[in-house]
Amino acid sequence: MLKDFVKMETFLTVARERSFSRASAKLGISQPAVTQQIKYIENYLEAKIIDRKKNGIKLTPEGEEFYSVVTHLEKCINNLEKDVLKIMNKEMTFRLAASFTIGSYVIPGECLNTISESIDNDVNLSIDVSDKIIQGLKDKKFDVGLIEVPIFDEDLIYRDWFDDELVIVSNMHLPKILRTEELYDLKWVCREEGSHTRRLLGEVFEELGVSCKSFDVLSEVSNTTAALQSVKRANKDDNRATATIISKHAIADEVARGELFESRIYGFTMTRKLYIVYSKKNKNNVFVDNVVNYILSGNC
Repeated sequence: MLKDFVKMETFLTVARERSFSRASAKLGISQPAVTQQIKYIENYLEAKIIDRKKNGIKLTPEGEEFYSVVTHLEKCINNLEKDVLKIMNKEMTFRLAASFTIGSYVIPGECLNTISESIDNDVNLSIDVSDKIIQGLKDKKFDVGLIEVPIFDEDLIYRDWFDDELVIVSNMHLPKILRTEELYDLKWVCREEGSHTRRLLGEVFEELGVSCKSFDVLSEVSNTTAALQSVKRANKDDNRATATIISKHAIADEVARGELFESRIYGFTMTRKLYIVYSKKNKNNVFVDNVVNYILSGNC
């Protein structure tokens, strides 16, 4: 069993995620497969290593001891991989793809340089819509994707990155907190019909009991940059603010300079989850592992 690190990797993932289901998603295998591998280890050791609880899992004393041993083995393997890569001296261009908001506003330019340094290779960033990134990963055009829309595919592994907050941004000063009835007083720049963002916001407003059909809509645009520019250029002569809803990361600089104004809805936080995505075929690729772990570490 010690020669089969796949099963030990499964154990480490379950222990760190504190969940069989989250470990399954991270590893890109079914939950029954995760359970089967843990049972194999327990049979081999003739000891129970994991206790399932209502709120997750807990390692038994034998599990804690096994975790310490396997963690040490993992470090040795990681060091070995680094030495092997030095011998290979592999030169490549790592292909990173990001959706418009992430690529334009969330990932700073210096992050690409530090990712490049972490894998000792060039990094190329492509910006596109999430569904095209998913297809590009399947077609082997990209190594890792960063997306804001959960377009799930059984050939890919999805890692939760962080929750991105969506806020109301306007070209005129507004209260920091808006009540739902005040939304009807604004002029709106909306995302185009059929877009993922439009559907997400539609669900939010439906939950709040707000009718978007009653909004004063000036225009519909296809992406965050277009929405921002439309709000900035909107007429202020009638003393009515023009607003849109986008990621708080996209307006941080303008808000800091006082060019745009940020508001939130009373008693409600609008969030969407951002994902790191890559092919199941690359789950043991050392370059992909390094990039994914680097991004998850919060360095970007």
